[in-house]
Amino acid sequence: PPAITTQLRGLLGLEVTVTAPEMDLHSGMYGGIAMNPIRVLSKALGALHDDTGRITLEGFYDDVPELPDTVRAQWQNLAFDHARFLGDVGLSIPAGEQDRTPLEMIWSRPTAEVNGIWGGYIGDGFKTVLPSKASAKVSFRLVGQQDPEKILAAFKKHMLTFLPDDCKIDYPHEKGSGASVMRLDNPAFEKARKAISAEWPRPAVFAGCGGSIPIAGHFQDLLGMDVVLAGWGNDDDLIHSPNEKYDLRSFHLGTRSWARVIMALAE
Repeated sequence: PPAITTQLRGLLGLEVTVTAPEMDLHSGMYGGIAMNPIRVLSKALGALHDDTGRITLEGFYDDVPELPDTVRAQWQNLAFDHARFLGDVGLSIPAGEQDRTPLEMIWSRPTAEVNGIWGGYIGDGFKTVLPSKASAKVSFRLVGQQDPEKILAAFKKHMLTFLPDDCKIDYPHEKGSGASVMRLDNPAFEKARKAISAEWPRPAVFAGCGGSIPIAGHFQDLLGMDVVLAGWGNDDDLIHSPNEKYDLRSFHLGTRSWARVIMALAE
């Protein structure tokens, strides 16, 4: 069904580099006695989640709200097929918090993901190198009142607990923004939902979104205004992929939907 997005996750992104020896070493000469930074980094990153999928950073869930019962009921009525959702990308088992529904995992719960990792020799062939450095790009999707600075501090504390005394750690890049949650008691949202429902075969619903649109939060913070986020697309549009598409039907119905929303809000 068509949807109005009423909450967006925030985002904290960073790069972390662990340095052990001052230069790359020959593992035949130094292996076993010299610390390998890939070993340090992989152990620390592997400990970000426990066996149930929960994130282990200290205080990570302090500012994470529970989903309102009314919103949870709406989401359950969507009959989301997580098996098909994962099956489309060759997976079958949800990897998030085991006590949460699949839609909660991707819309209203925070995440910690390793987006890239590298170190040592990664070219063609094989070299028995013991690397000097190991690096990773890590991101956190944030919800509720989670503060990117607080989460960043917790992550750095976590990393230090795995860092040997003769190694060092650096953060070349770090940037974050908080989550956005719209107030559904604002009458504009229900007016917009009814207007959109009149255009589409199925009624519109209020939905969450796992992605991040920082400017929506800026409108809230700077202008004190909620944002009606409504876009039109299909599950198979393959957003951000090289062969992304957009159906003309989505464009035409979307144009008419916004005309209805503007008329409804003007009444």
